[in-house]
Parts: sequence; structure tokens; C-alpha cells
Amino acid sequence: MKFQIEDVTVYFPYDNIYPEQYGYMVELKRALDARGHCLLEMPTGTGKTIALLSLITSYALSKPSNPIKLIYCTRTVHEMEKTLAELKLLHNYQLQHLGSNARMLAIGLSSRKNLCINPSVVSAENRDSVDAACRKLTASWVRELAAENPNIPTCEFFENYEKVSSDTILPSGVYTLQDLRAFGKQKGWCPYFLARRMVQCANVVVYSYQYLLDPKVAGIISKEMQKESVVVFDEAHNIDNVCIEALSVSVRHQTLEGATRNISRMSQEIERLKATDAGRLRAEYSRLVDGLAQRGDLPISDAWLANPALPNDILKEAVPGNIRRAEHFLSVLRRLVQYIKGRLDTENVEKEGPVAFVASVSAQAGIDQKMLKFFYDRLHSLMMTLEITDTDEFLHIQTICDFATLIGTYSRGFSIIIEPFDERMPHIPDPVLQLCCHDASLAIKPVFERFQSVVITSGTLSPIDLYPRLLNFNPVVSRSFTMSLTRDCICPMVLTRGSDQLPVSTKYDLRSDPGVEKNYGKLLLEMVSVVPDGIVCFFVSYSYMDGIVNSWHETGLLKEIMQHKLVFIETQDVVETTLALDNYRKACDCGRGAVFFSVARGKVAEGIDFDRHYGRLVIMFGVPFQYTLSRILLARLEYLRDTFQIKEGDFLTFDALRQAAQCVGRVIRSKADYGMMIFADKRYSRHDKRSKLPGWILSHLRDAHLNLSTDMAVHIAKEFLRRMAQPYDKTGALGKKTLLSEADLEKMANTILMDLF
Repeated sequence: MKFQIEDVTVYFPYDNIYPEQYGYMVELKRALDARGHCLLEMPTGTGKTIALLSLITSYALSKPSNPIKLIYCTRTVHEMEKTLAELKLLHNYQLQHLGSNARMLAIGLSSRKNLCINPSVVSAENRDSVDAACRKLTASWVRELAAENPNIPTCEFFENYEKVSSDTILPSGVYTLQDLRAFGKQKGWCPYFLARRMVQCANVVVYSYQYLLDPKVAGIISKEMQKESVVVFDEAHNIDNVCIEALSVSVRHQTLEGATRNISRMSQEIERLKATDAGRLRAEYSRLVDGLAQRGDLPISDAWLANPALPNDILKEAVPGNIRRAEHFLSVLRRLVQYIKGRLDTENVEKEGPVAFVASVSAQAGIDQKMLKFFYDRLHSLMMTLEITDTDEFLHIQTICDFATLIGTYSRGFSIIIEPFDERMPHIPDPVLQLCCHDASLAIKPVFERFQSVVITSGTLSPIDLYPRLLNFNPVVSRSFTMSLTRDCICPMVLTRGSDQLPVSTKYDLRSDPGVEKNYGKLLLEMVSVVPDGIVCFFVSYSYMDGIVNSWHETGLLKEIMQHKLVFIETQDVVETTLALDNYRKACDCGRGAVFFSVARGKVAEGIDFDRHYGRLVIMFGVPFQYTLSRILLARLEYLRDTFQIKEGDFLTFDALRQAAQCVGRVIRSKADYGMMIFADKRYSRHDKRSKLPGWILSHLRDAHLNLSTDMAVHIAKEFLRRMAQPYDKTGALGKKTLLSEADLEKMANTILMDLF
């Protein structure tokens, strides 16, 4: 369908549109017109992705003189592929209406591991090994040697691409990762470097959050993106945690041992160079004296990771004199590693700010703040001079240099925490030094400053007013949408007690109570006997899930549950979990039904959909608070209170309830779907907790469902399932319309005009 929103003709590839999609587009257009940032919460399963893509691409088509670029950030490769598939559908629709005027180039960009087509490289076991294997074949110095000696292996796909790279152009269209690999194989070109080059001229780029938020990656991939870009962070409910992780570093004994090996290897390489090619070391020294840490513009295949500090905080001056010589720099590195080793040999927990830590490094190891700031640049320069290709072997020393650069650069918003062991396993010594970033606004600030509009959107952004404070920005539009439905197909319930009237909760003093465990088991047993198809259960942590499943096994409850449905469990192993999910789906498909045990904040809670018969009921056992004795969390809470005046309790409740909403939201993925949500914990009945759930869940939570026991919940479930089995009016023609046609939208527009005049 085709319709107008003010001066923009929107091309939408379906015959009907949901009212909330239309409202979402109107608000999004307001933000684009104002050239500002916005926060939009839209219920899951209401077509948020296609609404975003339709409005922004149509907006770009309506302003050909000032074209805007869309940078669409997703959390996983699976989401990236889904987004590109939607965009392909939309692009074909626009071509039908506009012909060649609608042409655009849209590409997905991922790591070499997902794009490489060279069999010898892509067979490596992990991402770092694939990157290193690629460097061994494509680094400029390797290719120079190969030109003289044909026995030195290079990558034929990269060589073919380099021959034509200045003229290479991707034909317009939408390219998924699979399409890029197929195009690369057909032409004999490297799809990874082709995509890297095309990112600059593409109209739409879809890639991971890290490519914009992690300075180490953003400095290479995204530094030349134009200001006239709209950045979308989809499924952005955890964006503050992504920002914090991008600027945090952990150092363990294994890191220090690896760093020591790396230093020895570099030392041997320097001695070898002194004997064979001393001129190269002298050239590097002269370059550093002139203030050039890097050799101008590096070839695309030589660029490794960029500086871990944010672009505006990187010093634009010469490397200090005492670390210009390669051997001097290595001796300084050794001193730093030795100092950190000494700090790790402690029996007490230590916490200090960057300023105190840098003063201590200066006093005991003789390394001042300015030298620390340049550790990353100096290491990068040395790795280039020594022509090191197996970068996966040098991750340890890179971690140390990242750590040094960050503590040298930032004095606020960080803490250094040294813990001799994990509190949950105090008998196992496992010392760790962590540089923890507490301020999410640091990593995202360059994105807000650089691009004209940033859209933060998800199905669970409640309470929406906390995000501007956490990320320190002023949105021009901040809006939460509800779901328009022709029938009540969502049935949330709060279960506060078992059939024996004992309260249920995962509060610390109640969680291991045998009565609570028994009541949780009885609840599940009752539900598996009345609910058809799939049931998904979320627990607050892996350890709690292990404990309660063991308890159910010992009391025979698990055996009773398995007489009704098969049980599958998420583990911390990705392969095991994937297998369990496949078998769970098979059990649901064949009509046997199944139960899936999962963990809040786990992989399944974040990205797997249990739509249709795969999820008719989701039970959230407890409130998924973070581990509140974690020193890192306590330091962050203190920082949030002092800097942004966010109370500890408010942040912890907000964080726990966004995770709970994310878990239960897995069950509804479209308006034709239906499902029940049980919040099994007495704390959900309190208004201060419950009110932080998204509006689209709260609008279906009736007062009569707020304080239930197991038998009442079973009765409500039976009634709900009976109601859902009845035929219903899908378009809402009888009452409130949930599907709008072009004619409906025209009518709405005319009514608005009539009201205005």
C-alpha cells in the first residue's frame, strides 16, 4: 500500500497496516524532521522493523537532493538477516511503483568468520583465528614477498578483488550475508573487503552494535560515515550494558602469562630485525619522532583494531620519547605486566579510581599517565613494523595495552576492582583485575554528537524516562505504544502463592525453602496437564535452575511433569542449547508438547522466539535481579546515584523488570498468536514493581489476576484457552479496527484536516 504522512509518500509492502505501526511512523517522522534523537517502545510482534524501514527509506526517497543514509544496528547475525529479508521485500515493492528511481544499495556487514569464502581461512575455529588466518594471506608485506616468491601463499579472492578494487561496484539491490558470499564466489572477489568498501557508498547498512559503540571496531569500520545518517538501535533495551562492556577490560593471571610470552616473542623479532633489517626500526623511530604513530593511511587489509579510547579523547601528539625505541617500549611493558602481577597477588578485595591507580603505577613502576595513554598506539606501530600477522596470538598483550590506554585517558566514570576469588566460589583462587566502566553515556556520546538522528527502539523500554538519564541525552520524541487487538490474546497473571496458600518468591531468604520449591513444581505440573503444546519457563539464574530441578527430581515432581510433556534445558554450552531447542520444536510439532527450562539474561531470553504452538505459556519463576553483592554492580550503582541521581533500588528494579518483560515477550510474536504469562513471585503484586512493566503487558493485566494461587491460575488458564479456541474477527470490522487499509488512512487524514480547519 502507498499513503501520505504529511509531505512524505510512504511505500509499505503489505495491503494493510496496524494502527500502532502508523502511529510509530508519524512519531519517527517527527524526530527525523526535527533532526533529533528518539526513544520508541513498540510491542513485540507488531511489525516494528518493517515500519522503521518503510518510513526511513520513503523519507530518503522524498528528499533526493539531501539523501540520508540508514545505519541499522542489530544485536545478532540472525536479526541482521531478518532485517535484510524485510528490506528486500520492501525494495521490490518500491521498484514496482517507482522503477529505477527507487534503486538503492543495502548491505549487511559482519565479521570475516561470517563472510569469508576462502576454505583454508574460514575453517579456523573462532573469530580471532579467522581474522589472523586472513591477515597471514592479505597483509601488505606478505603480498610484497609473494610478488617475489610465488611459493608464499596469498588469498586468490583478495588478489582478484585488489586488481579491480578501484572500479569495483556492487550493482544496486539488497544483499544479505548469503548474497554477498554468493556474489563473491561468482566474481572470485573477497566479499568481506568488498562489503567494507561498499559500506561508505551504501544507502542502507545493517551491522552489529559493536561497529558503532566499541571504539576498537568503530574506529576502523564506521569512522567515515556521513553526518546525514539515521542510526537505528533495534532491540535496544540492554544498550546501556553494551556501552559499558565496550569500555571495560578484565585481566587475569592467564592474560599476564600470555602477555609475557608476547613480549618475549616481540623481543626476539626485534633482535632478528636488528641483524637483518635495522633500517625498518630506524624508520619507525623517525616516524614516531615526527609524531606519526601510524604509517599514514594503512592498507585496508593491514588495519587491526583501533584505539580503545573514544575518538575525541585520543591525543593528537607525538608518542613520548621514552617509549619511541622498540626495546625501551618492551621494557616499559614488562614493568607494567610485573606491576599488575604484584597487584593480583592479594588476599583482599581492592577498589580504587583511575587517578589513584595511575599514581600508584607511576610511583612503583615509573610509568606516567602520558606514557599509558600511548600504549595502544605504540603497540600497534610496533606490530606493523615487526610485520606480525598471527594477531590471535597477541590478544593478551593487546588487552594489557587497552587497559593502560583507558586508565591513562579517563579519570571519571571508571573503577579498578581487584578480587582474589569469585565470591560464589571462595575456595577456588581466581584473582581478576577489572577496569569497569560505570557510565554508559561515554561510549554512545560520539554517536549522538556525530549523526543527525539516533533511534533507540525495542519492545521493552519501560520505564522509558530512565534511558535519557542513563545515556545522558535529550530525545525530541519519547513514546510508548500499546497493542491494538480484536480479542484479548495476551493473558498476564501474577501468582503470589501456591495451592496451600504459602507465598512463593525467589527472595534470598525464601528461595531455598522446600515449600517454595514444591509450590513452583506443583504450578508447573498443573499447567502441563491443562496447557497444550509448548511451555517456556524462565529462572533467575543457572545455579537456581540447577538447584530447583534437582529438588524436583528428588521429590519425583519432575517424573510426573515428564509424563505430560518432554523437558528440555538451556545450558551454558551454545551447541547443547541449540540441539535442545531443535528437539523442543520437534516435540511441539509432533503434538507431544514440551517444556523448555531457560534462564533470564541468557541467550534464549534475548533472541529466540516461541511463537504459535512453540509457546502457549511462559512462566517467570521469580524476579531476575542482578547478583546484588557483585562489587562491579555496587560500584556502578554508587556512580549512578552520585552522577545521575538514580537511586539504587530504582535501577535494580528497572533492570530486573526489563529482563522479565523480555522473557515473557518471547511468547507473542504476532496478533494472530495467543499466550499466557505467569509472573510467579509475590513481589510482582506490589505496585512499584509491577508498574515498571511495559504498557502493552500492563493494559492486559486485570486486577482480578493480581494475587492468584495455583488453583486460581489453572482455572483462568482453562477459561482463556477455551476462549482462544473460538473463531474471531481478524480485521476488527465489528469494533476497533486493528488493520487499516489505504482508504482508512485517507479517511483518518481527512478527519484530521477537518479538525484543524
